[in-house]
Amino acid sequence: MTIQPGVRAYLTALGTAVPDHRFDQKRIADFMAKAMNLNSDGERRLRALYRSTRIKQRYSVLPDYGLTNGEFTFYPNTPGLEPFPTVQQRMAAYRQYAVPLAEKALKNCLADSAVKPAEVTHLITVSCTGMYAPGPDIELIDRLGLRSSVHRIAVNFMGCYGAFNGLKAAAALVKSDPDAKVLMVCVELCTLHFQKKDEEDHLLANALFADGAAAILMEGRVGEAEGKSALEIIDFACEVLPDGKDDMAWHINDFGFEMKLTSRVPDVLKTGLPAVLERITHAQGIAPEDVNLFAIHPGGRRILEVVEQVLGLTHEDNAAAYQTLSEYGNMSSGTILFVLKRLWELNHQSTGALIFASAFGPGLTAETALLKIV
Repeated sequence: MTIQPGVRAYLTALGTAVPDHRFDQKRIADFMAKAMNLNSDGERRLRALYRSTRIKQRYSVLPDYGLTNGEFTFYPNTPGLEPFPTVQQRMAAYRQYAVPLAEKALKNCLADSAVKPAEVTHLITVSCTGMYAPGPDIELIDRLGLRSSVHRIAVNFMGCYGAFNGLKAAAALVKSDPDAKVLMVCVELCTLHFQKKDEEDHLLANALFADGAAAILMEGRVGEAEGKSALEIIDFACEVLPDGKDDMAWHINDFGFEMKLTSRVPDVLKTGLPAVLERITHAQGIAPEDVNLFAIHPGGRRILEVVEQVLGLTHEDNAAAYQTLSEYGNMSSGTILFVLKRLWELNHQSTGALIFASAFGPGLTAETALLKIV
């Protein structure tokens, strides 16, 4: 097995963070059933859906999902939650909560490295659940003590695969300047966008999505600290699967950002993902069988099952994704970094092991990366 030589890029530290409010999946189902004023048959279907997700708990910046009428802090304390929060109100909440959560993930990342804030040369922010300007990147400069001259890149509204575009930018920066030290943070507040509609895609989105943040440090060189490993970025590959363009989408409407997510998504992935794995490995002169570990975005239980089927994986091969799904739900762009962190911690001594990482989002798009533990 050979990996083609080239200029190096290393992921040297990774930090995650979740909000303070943690809710059992059953408790969230209680909130949804009441908020949507479902009849008994509708409530039975909703609870069956929530049980089938394999999600044990999720986190939110809002306490409301664990409260009852008369106690809400974000939603109106009225029947039907009317008037339902507007985009403006949701963006005000995003501005209040996103930066502190991103800061927490970034500090956790830096705490696992020898890099000081003043040494950071670039900051990349990734998010699809809110936006404003001057944005989170500007606020984070002050909160983290970064230099005012730090270069900034914002990756917005790309959905669950957004982290890969941030990683591509970070890798390109350190390959062009090995002295660069690039921070990237994904912060997503998906629970701000609850929709009280009973169509299948809205019910599914409400059952899966959660809040969280994850940050990485990318460098052009790796240190020699004993017992410390890094993840070398070997290559990226992506594939747009147009047959699924109507099955996964993310639109801004009057009362929040609305996710379109149909049950066809796993079937569309069947046709595209094996070809991407073949292409990314072939480009390095190796075979798909040479990949040792897999970090798959847990977009949902069915997606993980289909990935196992088409890539020939066992449930154990996918354990990091299932554990992340169970403990956190789907946190959009940052979720893949939670999976990667778990996989890296479990295998940090497996020098030379290859990791295939993948996430899926609107398009329908499959973004992938090949990494090596060094």
